[in-house]
Amino acid sequence: MTTPNPLRVLILGAGSGIAQATARLYAAEGATIGLAGRNAERLAVIAADLKARGAAVTEIFDVDFTAPDAAATLAGMVAKLGGLDHVILAYGVLGDQATADRDEAAALAIIDVNFRSAAAWTLAVANLLERQGRGSLVVLGSVAGDRGRRSNYVYGAAKAGLAVLVQGISHRFRGVGPRVVIVKPGPTDTAMTAGMAKGGPMWATPEAVAAVVRKAADSGGPVVYAPARWRLIMAIIRNIPAAIFNKMNF
Repeated sequence: MTTPNPLRVLILGAGSGIAQATARLYAAEGATIGLAGRNAERLAVIAADLKARGAAVTEIFDVDFTAPDAAATLAGMVAKLGGLDHVILAYGVLGDQATADRDEAAALAIIDVNFRSAAAWTLAVANLLERQGRGSLVVLGSVAGDRGRRSNYVYGAAKAGLAVLVQGISHRFRGVGPRVVIVKPGPTDTAMTAGMAKGGPMWATPEAVAAVVRKAADSGGPVVYAPARWRLIMAIIRNIPAAIFNKMNF
């Protein structure tokens, strides 16, 4: 009986809370894991933890995702991993909406990270998966992209654009082989949301979202909410009449 080869997984934005929780799930499966991010020292600590949890191999890639032509480094990462099965795109910035309201440069910086840069990496990965005829890309979006709200509409707009891009690529790949999925978490207790009041049934843990991400890499539709209850919640929010919605303070 032959032993199956371990999955080869590349995590873009490996320092995020959801990314780390997802990486631990892959480590428990004995996967080969590539960790890409901007803080090599932090990634080294994460890599050591993953090795202790069962990862077959860990590789660290020091990457500024927003740098010009940064996505061109993808081929080198794949070569270092010995191939590619799954990619998790997990990086992003929430930004400050109040600052973005006053400062166009701040608003554009939020869009640059969450859409322009993420779109470049998404397209690069999609083309690679198409060439090899298999593999999965899971992109972290947000429920904030389902309807614009005064509290985070620049971030939400970027995530909305990214979601449409991923859905379009998924449609392009229908019946071809690769799978591309947008996972839309609700509020999650991570470093990104450190300044928010937390607690209650609307908040999820990184581990809960990671379980959804890991499953999405193998099965399910092109749009997945995490946790699943957000699909119904956002369906209701999208259908609130504008006259009522505009009076709501959130």
